[in-house]
Amino acid sequence: MPRPQTSAALALALCLGTACPPAMAQTTPAANSAPAPASAGRIREVPSVVAVDPASLKPGEILFTDHQDKAGGAESGLIPYLDWLKARPAEAQALSPYPGYKEPDYTVTLNGVSKPRHETLKVYVAEGRFVVARPAESIDLKALANLGFVQAMDPAIKHRVIAPADVTPTKDPAAAFAQRPDKPWCEGASACIESRYDLEGKLPLGVRLANKLEEGSAKKIAEFVSFQSELRLLDPAQAASLTALTKIETPPAGGLEQTIFWVNQILRFGKFLAVFQPMPNDPQKTVVTAYVALAIKGDVLDRKAEYARVPVLKNLLPAQVLMGKSTFNTGTSISAGLPIYARNRIAAFADAVGKR
Repeated sequence: MPRPQTSAALALALCLGTACPPAMAQTTPAANSAPAPASAGRIREVPSVVAVDPASLKPGEILFTDHQDKAGGAESGLIPYLDWLKARPAEAQALSPYPGYKEPDYTVTLNGVSKPRHETLKVYVAEGRFVVARPAESIDLKALANLGFVQAMDPAIKHRVIAPADVTPTKDPAAAFAQRPDKPWCEGASACIESRYDLEGKLPLGVRLANKLEEGSAKKIAEFVSFQSELRLLDPAQAASLTALTKIETPPAGGLEQTIFWVNQILRFGKFLAVFQPMPNDPQKTVVTAYVALAIKGDVLDRKAEYARVPVLKNLLPAQVLMGKSTFNTGTSISAGLPIYARNRIAAFADAVGKR
């Protein structure tokens, strides 16, 4: 099992600090200090999406929350996985990779010595809601469950179809802990996808710097995030239980979910889920509730004491980069930080559904 990529977070922080060479310096505000294009002027931030009457939404408006306390620290908006199970059980049940999912246990071998390891996770969850001015049964969900539609959600991420037999947890014994216990990943899915996102802005240079500092290490940090996922349609019966999550009582017309079950570094799993329901008291409209959940490896975030001893890092914690709170976050995709990425993903999804 490869060692956890905690040094990848160090790379990001190093690149954001004054230790970077002059060519890497940046004095202007981050790109995400301005409204993100996909969501600009359309997001209504609310403490709770389910507490707002969906009939109050204006055309094109999106309700959004990601549980961040805007006055909070770098990790505001993240919740330990075990706390998530207790505090928001309906959400955790729907957005975990599969029912009964547990934090990973596996064996690490270092210098010929094998030791068991338990990995803790912290979860970021964003929730959005919008209204489509068409009946739920008129929306062709099958048209959403394909590679082309996924590619359109974020052009910065490149995708290709893979065979179920080629997913990493199935073919790599070292990744067997990530297998789904009840069935193989991608079995019966609409699409089995491998994706790649190349880090943007100054972040690749930070990775190179970290790799140079750790010369001789067997495991190099990647300048990209790669992940594998399965895309599934949910029929009305499969989506019926999700009313406990959406808090809308009308029977769902169906749903769409993309489950990320393997990531090369930083993250452990992720899920995008969208639930389609007739508007209460107005069946000519559809309420769509969408979720983005991403689980971050705890050891990426738990290096505060080590960073505090390094002057250029003490105000550049990995959590700041991941949560979009560094002045060096860049663009509108993953390099912008999870909050900007989630807003844009939900807004792009709303645009695409609205046009179909």
